[in-house]
Amino acid sequence: MLHPGRDARLRAGHLWVYRAEIARVLGEAEDGDAVTVQDSAGRHLGTGFFNARSLITVRLLTTADRDLNETFFRERLERAAALRRQVVADTTAYRLVFGESDLLPGLVVDRYGATLVVQTLTAGMDRRKNLLARLLMEVTGAGSVYARNDPAIRRLEGLPRETGWLAGGGPIEVAVEESGAAFIVDIARGQKTGFFLDQRENRVHAAGIVQGEVLDAFAYTGAWAMHAARRGADVTAVDISDAAAAMIARHAALNGVEGRCRVVTANAFDELRRLDRSRARFDAVILDPPAFVKTRAALEKGLAGYKEINLRALKLLRPGGWLVTCSCSYHVSEAVLEATVRDAARDAGRWVRLVERRSQARDHPVSLGVPETRYLKCLILEVE
Repeated sequence: MLHPGRDARLRAGHLWVYRAEIARVLGEAEDGDAVTVQDSAGRHLGTGFFNARSLITVRLLTTADRDLNETFFRERLERAAALRRQVVADTTAYRLVFGESDLLPGLVVDRYGATLVVQTLTAGMDRRKNLLARLLMEVTGAGSVYARNDPAIRRLEGLPRETGWLAGGGPIEVAVEESGAAFIVDIARGQKTGFFLDQRENRVHAAGIVQGEVLDAFAYTGAWAMHAARRGADVTAVDISDAAAAMIARHAALNGVEGRCRVVTANAFDELRRLDRSRARFDAVILDPPAFVKTRAALEKGLAGYKEINLRALKLLRPGGWLVTCSCSYHVSEAVLEATVRDAARDAGRWVRLVERRSQARDHPVSLGVPETRYLKCLILEVE
């Protein structure tokens, strides 16, 4: 039961109940149990999973009073799969379940060909991971399910970090295609679940705009670079990881663009400064860094990082060049990112115009009641 006045956010569509909002727990509940949530007057608000260890103590899965059983999860997964059939095309890699946006908080499922990669990030979902793996295979026809339960966030739920096959098996490197480009995804050791699927539509779109000499900073395994090179650009891809740089080279060979893709293993901040000092120039720069702001307390420092990389990128661009700049930090709003780029342009002495605002791919839908589900910002700017 909640404290008085603490139900408005839930009635507006949010799914999280914080510990401080709970007045009392009626009866006994273990971590991972399904519980009902009531307002201060005893009116039903929803049903969700409980975890006393977490600041987010209950995550609602439904506003109805119903059992969270096999039938419930099959219905939810079928709805998630139906949406992807409508909005996903021309790829064998996409997000099948996106947590709160599919009314399945704590569950992330990515599909790579016939392999599903699952993250069960809450105690409630983790307790049911074997059931979910079986249902996922039945709903999708996939041949195997691999658990990537190694995010640090699981510690906040009192869960261990672990990986391994939940159902079936197979190679940990999976071949996928994305709008004609070929990639290898390492589902066991790659970032997140092996690939950054949320930028899929943005990198395909940007490849039709950028041309000439292109710098792809924070390149990871080169997805932006491959699409640009396949469209005729000469790309320099920069990443700090030896493993990522090696995969970029593999992807260049796989896509037949070795002659148009140069790989640099370096810290992107350092390389941007070095290129600036050497007066290197490019026709386009792509900035898709990791999240610099993971908490609100890190905002000031993180914004300094965003300004630094955008300042350096702007200095590297030829007149008429393109800047594609992104942030996956939820705490950095689109307006704040635009202001940061504007400040960087002022300091660089460049005139910029914003041509397009973009967000995460359609297989990462946004729940209007849960603003945290919109986290990715992508700006496309022309620079004079």
